[in-house]
Amino acid sequence: MTKQIGFIGLGKMGAPMATRLIDAGYQLTVYDLRQDCVDALVAKGAQAAASPAAVADAVDTVLLSLPEPTIVRQVALGTGSANGVIAGAKVKTVLDLSTTGAIAAREIAAALAEKGITAVDAPVSGGVAGAIAGTLAVMVACPQARFADLQPMLAIFGKVFFIGERPGMGQTMKLANNLLSATATAATAEAIVFGVKSGLDPAVMCEVINAGSGRNTASQDKFPRQVLTRKFNQGFTTGLMYKDVRLCLEEAQAAGVPMTVATGVRELWARANAELGAGSDMTAIVQLLERATGVEVKSS
Repeated sequence: MTKQIGFIGLGKMGAPMATRLIDAGYQLTVYDLRQDCVDALVAKGAQAAASPAAVADAVDTVLLSLPEPTIVRQVALGTGSANGVIAGAKVKTVLDLSTTGAIAAREIAAALAEKGITAVDAPVSGGVAGAIAGTLAVMVACPQARFADLQPMLAIFGKVFFIGERPGMGQTMKLANNLLSATATAATAEAIVFGVKSGLDPAVMCEVINAGSGRNTASQDKFPRQVLTRKFNQGFTTGLMYKDVRLCLEEAQAAGVPMTVATGVRELWARANAELGAGSDMTAIVQLLERATGVEVKSS
């Protein structure tokens, strides 16, 4: 495929992914509402565009990395304006790295298809650190032939998985993954706070859990690096995690799949979103339980 591509959304995840593409020799045309984010990529060799439509006028493949389904719809389809990617004269493929859920992915794919544009849903997992290091999991749903063309570019981000050909299949995989991540974080917070309230050392707890059957991504990484140190800087917000869990449950309900555990997890993330704020770091969810119990989870 061509090495001239577009990239829209230069936030915590988008900027490092776009940077990796530039470092790999791709010529990027970029757009973001925040001028400082655009300027940072231009300084690395990218070209700036005035709108999503302008990006799609310049290149035939456009990548999106955006926070919410509503924003993805606006950018891709130009909801309420004529500046969406769909209005571009050159674009043939729109590849969405965001987490929108399968319902939105199918709606966007259908609208783009009417204009002869192929939609590829390719959400990623692995956080900001993975985006910087190129160790993300990339979950791709698109026609098989298109996947073969896109795989070398996507491999710059990390390990690429072909999930299926139907629009939204990658999104379903991502929501399932993030439900497990959200559950591990919430459950680990409850377990560690329970232990600290009972007089245990949280650092020793993490060591024991990680040597035993309770080991998970939160006990291995998030708690030692972000909670015990009180940094709370994992790079993924409470609001985004709550959004992902909520989307997962909505789509599970539409599919007729009961999710009892996930319902409880959603309630805890809803509380964290309301009490700590959508912009708080996801690891700060432990603070809900700290406030309720009068303890603090930190290294001694």
